[in-house]
Amino acid sequence: MNEMKPVSAGASPAAKRSFAAMRHPGFRAQFATFVLAMMADNIEHVISYWMVYQKFHSPALAGFAIVSHWLPFLLFSVASGALADRFDPRRLIQIGMALFIIASLSWSYFFVTGTLQMWQAMVILVIHGCAGVLWQTPNQMLLYDIVGPQDLESAVRLNAMARYLAILVGPAVGGAILLALGPAPGIMLNTVFYLPLVLWLVNAPYGPRFRAGAPALRRAVRGFGDIVQTIRDIKGRSVIVSMTLLAGAASFFVGNAYSSQMPGLASDLGHGDPGVSYSMLLAADAAGGLLAGIVLEGRGLLPPRPRTAILLAMLWCAALATFSLANNYWLALGFLFAAGFLELSFNAMAQSLVQLDAPLDMRGRVIGLFNMSSLGLRAFSGISVGLLGSLIGVHWSLALSALATLAVAGALLALP
Repeated sequence: MNEMKPVSAGASPAAKRSFAAMRHPGFRAQFATFVLAMMADNIEHVISYWMVYQKFHSPALAGFAIVSHWLPFLLFSVASGALADRFDPRRLIQIGMALFIIASLSWSYFFVTGTLQMWQAMVILVIHGCAGVLWQTPNQMLLYDIVGPQDLESAVRLNAMARYLAILVGPAVGGAILLALGPAPGIMLNTVFYLPLVLWLVNAPYGPRFRAGAPALRRAVRGFGDIVQTIRDIKGRSVIVSMTLLAGAASFFVGNAYSSQMPGLASDLGHGDPGVSYSMLLAADAAGGLLAGIVLEGRGLLPPRPRTAILLAMLWCAALATFSLANNYWLALGFLFAAGFLELSFNAMAQSLVQLDAPLDMRGRVIGLFNMSSLGLRAFSGISVGLLGSLIGVHWSLALSALATLAVAGALLALP
């Protein structure tokens, strides 16, 4: 792939300033409330997954929890983006937060009454998955309104860092709440963490009403027809196409499926207490992503370029493959830390490039298509890593999945 120019002339200065997005008061408020909501999401997972496991001991339901989390992104991300193009993204995010709160309160009710049935758990899990779709794409659209194109790369990277921070902090807080209050009061308390984002968005001065210039064309929302039309609309935009394919390959072949396989990987490495080893591996991946956000933002490194994103993705594949085949625990821990660092780096850059190159009148649909690829296709990573792992071993299945992603990234790098 020949070196492409940065998508926006304004992208370069943003990369040279430390924590550029934090200079915007609106982004500081968005970041703080986003961290709390992401933490609440992880707390709910900790408490609900534990209670569902205790109640049903069902591997099938555990698998459904993963599918129900990611499949809505595959089916509805573009529709969510189309709604954000047509309506106020702030209100869509608030609806998403309301669904999260409904899910938490529903868990609490069934935990108190002791009447939870499997079909009810499945319904709540689907509600939770749909809440995420209504949150993520409109939130990414709102970032552009808050910081503008110059500081968008910084905002996207900091939001990605917030996700890793929530992954590190959320389970610990969730475990503490579960032990201190019990499952029903704990998950009821969890609803409070969603409220700051809801309240801030009531009067936050961002969105279509506050944009300068002529308003964008309000196109009808056509459901699945929007997916086909958006693909047609972007086929001539090489940056959007390459970054969407890159994110899709990483999501389809690897995704976050290796996280669910981490107990087995930790046990095979045979280092000390399996529970502690497992926790350290999960923490290493999250800590790598968190450090990437801090270092890259603090130093103003890696301005967004397609070639850079692809090379970072290739390094991520190599780190994951090495981790999966390592026989030494500390070597595996180090490469998993590196994988977390590289994953945040290339994912945030790819998302920034897509947003910067998306036409104003269809930005929501384009971001939705990217999310459909980067998040929705994770529903299939359980096949490439998990199902294949049951046949050849999870170490080799993860390594082959990483190498398959590496091959796609290499092909994108070679394209003109």
